[in-house]
Amino acid sequence: MQLESMYQDVILDHYKNPHGRGLREGDAEVHHVNPTCGDEITLRVRYEGERIADVSYEGQGCSISQASASVLNDLLVGRELKDALAVQETFLTLMQSKGRLTPDDAMEETLEDAVAFAGVSKYPARVKCALLSWMAWKDATAQALGETALEEKL
Repeated sequence: MQLESMYQDVILDHYKNPHGRGLREGDAEVHHVNPTCGDEITLRVRYEGERIADVSYEGQGCSISQASASVLNDLLVGRELKDALAVQETFLTLMQSKGRLTPDDAMEETLEDAVAFAGVSKYPARVKCALLSWMAWKDATAQALGETALEEKL
């Protein structure tokens, strides 16, 4: 129970003190909406070659969707695309686990603060909130670099 409380604190901290919030120049911009709850995000991504130079966003919605965008910014900015896609895939695996996956040390090292969303995976309606910014990032990346470049990295 203490771990779950710590995870909630991490999510609330990212919600109250967002990283990457405020749209800046980018190579591509996407707008995603979760029709189930009304969460929205406009996300821009900027690349220098295949390195993510910046991810910025504006959004509104629940603490989960907004905190997830902040965590995404922390985890992906500065990474090469291939590494960022591996992080995204690990987060997706966690979110699709329906609460049956207990993060191990390797997953915690890869996901850092994003491991705090482990409890969210128990609630299908909330999973969409947590994944909103991650799907927006992937779409913006496909726009910025082209579908072919993205598929080659998968």
